[in-house]
Amino acid sequence: MKKQNREAGVFGPSYRALTIGIILAVTTVAFEGLAITTIAPSLAQRLNGLHLYGWIFSAFLLAQIVGTMVIGQRINKNGVFVSFLTAISLFVVGIIIAALSVNMVMLILGRLFQGFGAGAVITCVYYSITLGYPDQMRTKILAMFSSAYILPALVGPYIAGLLSELLSWRFVFWLVLPFIGLAVILTLPAFRKLTVQKQEGANGSRKEGMAVLLAIGTGMLLSGLGMITDWKGILLALAGGLLMIQPLRRLLPKGTFTARKGLPATIASRGLFVACYNATESYVVLALTEVKNLPADLAGLIVAAGALSWSAAAWLQSRLDTKDHGAGRGKRVSLGICFMIIGVAAVILAVSLPGGGIVYAVLSQIFTGFGIGLAHPTTGAIALQHASVGEEGEISASLQFTDAFSPGLSIGIGGALIAVSQTLSMGLLTGILLALSLQLLFVIVSLTVSFRIQQTPLDNREVLKM
Repeated sequence: MKKQNREAGVFGPSYRALTIGIILAVTTVAFEGLAITTIAPSLAQRLNGLHLYGWIFSAFLLAQIVGTMVIGQRINKNGVFVSFLTAISLFVVGIIIAALSVNMVMLILGRLFQGFGAGAVITCVYYSITLGYPDQMRTKILAMFSSAYILPALVGPYIAGLLSELLSWRFVFWLVLPFIGLAVILTLPAFRKLTVQKQEGANGSRKEGMAVLLAIGTGMLLSGLGMITDWKGILLALAGGLLMIQPLRRLLPKGTFTARKGLPATIASRGLFVACYNATESYVVLALTEVKNLPADLAGLIVAAGALSWSAAAWLQSRLDTKDHGAGRGKRVSLGICFMIIGVAAVILAVSLPGGGIVYAVLSQIFTGFGIGLAHPTTGAIALQHASVGEEGEISASLQFTDAFSPGLSIGIGGALIAVSQTLSMGLLTGILLALSLQLLFVIVSLTVSFRIQQTPLDNREVLKM
């Protein structure tokens, strides 16, 4: 049976419907995310909220934490089908609110709903991967997961920039709705067939409460950092930081802060390089449109280049994983992070040099995207190896929590640096360069931590799976 599964592949008869469903779900969320990255500077300008630029992303990502934890704890009770239907409904509500926004506060509210829904959707996807595929096929479906960004990357950023320039940024949100409808029609039948081992999570409600508390504390920290030149900002940042400590200890695997070997180091390294990638992409687009005065559709090439490079590298790591049977996963993570370091260093030069522009920025994002394409699906596969029977939902939620919290915090800190730079009359470019330099520091630390990643032997996981 194991041999038949290996030969069938992720598009074999037993897996085809689930694979297509996963790709469609991820594509929908990816299209929205890539499009918003492109039009965010225009959004902030037209709603008179450039000082709140970071919150366009941080509100989404902090709400994603709550959505991730709520669904991660309840999916064993409610099943994938009900959980996914709830998630996609909230995502649609957020799209509608954002499209109708008349100010930044309303837009941020819409982004909160979108974030909750997106976090829940991707957690359902991770759970279905763990539940529906054997270990030797997971790097393949995780590569397909990354490949789901190809079409949105090809058309999303450019179309979003074009719509923003020629019509209105509101059309970018409305454009997402038909894709959501198609994804629901084709995805729900696949998720309906998945059956879960229902378990009562004793700490479920506690973790959900911790997620809400963490989101509040992070919001206080970022708000305080944005006005750190005032004593009220200092107090708010300190209070928020203290409020975050206990939730982080509960929501992250034990030993994450000290990068203990194994799962904790995997989560820590992943969090740092994911934070770097998302924040770098966001602030490079801002620099190109607001400092170098490039139109939004051309700036969208940055987003497309990074996403396409990510997908190509994800496909490559899948082939390499098949060839060495997963033995080189740890080395591929470290190599990918090295590519990211080169890319982030190059993008800082592209933004700071007078002659730097779209060409240099695109090249730098190709390096960064290729690096995370190697590291991201590989750390996902390594983390899932550590999941015992009944722990699949928890590990899946931890992965999605890391992917949401770390960039939410990183982008928010970058936004605070920009706000402070403007308050001190240092200029927008100075704030952007400070934000990008912070990302370079994060990815260098991620490389150091990656050497502490340890894999669980595949044979052990196969025994557990059986």
